[in-house]
Amino acid sequence: MKALIALAVLGAASTAAAAVSPAPIAGRWVTVEGKALVEIGACGQHVCGRISKVLKVDPSKPTTDTNNPDAALRTRPIVGMVFLTGFAPDDGRWKGRIYDPESGKSYRSELIRSGNTLKVKGCVGPFCRTQVWTAAR
Repeated sequence: MKALIALAVLGAASTAAAAVSPAPIAGRWVTVEGKALVEIGACGQHVCGRISKVLKVDPSKPTTDTNNPDAALRTRPIVGMVFLTGFAPDDGRWKGRIYDPESGKSYRSELIRSGNTLKVKGCVGPFCRTQVWTAAR
């Protein structure tokens, strides 16, 4: 009986050790192709991210959230908009939601930091797309 209890305790300890805390993601990040500067930080009990600056201005693209399905939000500026929401640590990564102002759609998302890079994954069902952002200096 004592051996069974000891085995159960060891199993519980190894399961707890397997739950890995993800690397911190707070800071400033440059999106793919250097399009924008994003600031990620605490938002209440979660982590969120906002577009702090558009680095590559395309005059043909709107400066407001014109594709948002909520008509009341279509005039809000892209700069300053929170588009990463509800991120919380989950087994070595951060999980939350990402909003794409170009399409007006939100996706399930994961963020994984590796040194000076941040893998940003957005998913619809089983289909995912990943971008790699770099830490801003």
